[in-house]
Amino acid sequence: MTDNGAPMPEPYKIKVVEPIAATTREERQAILEAAGYNVFGIPAEKVFVDLLTDSGTSAMSDRQWSGIMMGDEAYACSRNFYRLTETVQRLFGFKHILPTHQGRAAEHILFATIAHSDSQIPSNTHFDTTRANIEHIGATAVDFMIPEGTDPETYHPFKGNIDLERVEEFIKEVGPEVIPICMLTVTNNAGGGQPVSMENIRSLKELLRPHNIPLFIDACRFAENAYFIKEREAGYGTHTIPEIVREMFSYADGCTISTKKDGLVNIGGFIATNIDDLAEAMRNLLILYEGFPTYGGLAGRDLEAMAIGLEEAVDERHLAYRVAQVRMFGEKLAGVGVPVLQPIGGHAVYIDVKRFLPHIPQSKFPGQALTTALYIEGGIRAVELGTVAFTKVDPETGETVYPLLELVRLAVPRRVYTQAHLDYVVQVFAEIVKRKDELRGLRMTYEAPFLRHFTARFEPI
Repeated sequence: MTDNGAPMPEPYKIKVVEPIAATTREERQAILEAAGYNVFGIPAEKVFVDLLTDSGTSAMSDRQWSGIMMGDEAYACSRNFYRLTETVQRLFGFKHILPTHQGRAAEHILFATIAHSDSQIPSNTHFDTTRANIEHIGATAVDFMIPEGTDPETYHPFKGNIDLERVEEFIKEVGPEVIPICMLTVTNNAGGGQPVSMENIRSLKELLRPHNIPLFIDACRFAENAYFIKEREAGYGTHTIPEIVREMFSYADGCTISTKKDGLVNIGGFIATNIDDLAEAMRNLLILYEGFPTYGGLAGRDLEAMAIGLEEAVDERHLAYRVAQVRMFGEKLAGVGVPVLQPIGGHAVYIDVKRFLPHIPQSKFPGQALTTALYIEGGIRAVELGTVAFTKVDPETGETVYPLLELVRLAVPRRVYTQAHLDYVVQVFAEIVKRKDELRGLRMTYEAPFLRHFTARFEPI
């Protein structure tokens, strides 16, 4: 609400529009069959409302577009690199800044530098690309989300927190020498977009310090996490968002980030750290994979848009509307009978598929079944974050280990859709609710060895 009690409108004016085309149910059925019942394979122009991801899908501002025209495309040491470096150092406080073309490139550089096949890397919850980059080099990614985070119906203000007691036990069990870093994801995307408290970040650093284990933050949604701290954590209500961001990262030794999320750009990321020798080693690897260290696989204009986007990301008016829009969306979905993970996160609404489709076992991919139903019913694209994305095989027993949470994420791109678009999604869900018992599972016909959910193919049972 605004200060006069009126509903909060979008804190921006729409200057450029992109037409979106509707399709018929018959067309969508054929498109989905051709894509192997995987919505990642659907041409974007055949999607009416695209909630697949908030990564790289934001609308850039007039300041960012004007900044693009100031791109310095010098191969080495362009002025845009120094503009980005100054912005990141001011907001995050880190000494060394290494740009990359996106977040998974930053993860690759980091883990290829610090980890090996015996390494164990704990986290609150590793997201898909983080886990894949760790496992690709033979290391082990371990999740220690607090117990409340595994229950979609439980309310906890900081469900994304890492379980400090389990981390402490883990360090004693495996030994600190095999733990090159601890990774903390803010907000906890795989756990339902849930925030991490300042107390939890601070306490984790105190736990790791005696063991000389560096703390790195997966910072993709750092601004939204800071907003939740301001909104929910005692003592931070009068702090500005930049002040909270600076304190969050003062407890970390470094971070990786895809600025395609809270950075409000369509491409970009970086690694930042205060560890001198690690920065040098990563810089050398970055030259091999990404390019010269002052452009990291990006054009100068991209660096400029990233610097401006990071500044706009910590604007409290932007964040207040962003969180309120997603919250209202989730509340309306719950109102038509959709079981929504609580509390509603900052960048997406997560559907608890186990409650929504209890008749479909995880072995038959109920989350994937829901994403296909959404597309057929209304041309809506969402993403499964459950059995397809996070199932593991126990290396000792060979048994399939299903994730505790079976979710479908409706990620809302920043500054793209109006409330009318999201109300349309709610109406489509209301139709699916009426016949949800008729939905059936799927059979996987192809899977890749890593990140299988991107390219897997299915057929209906």
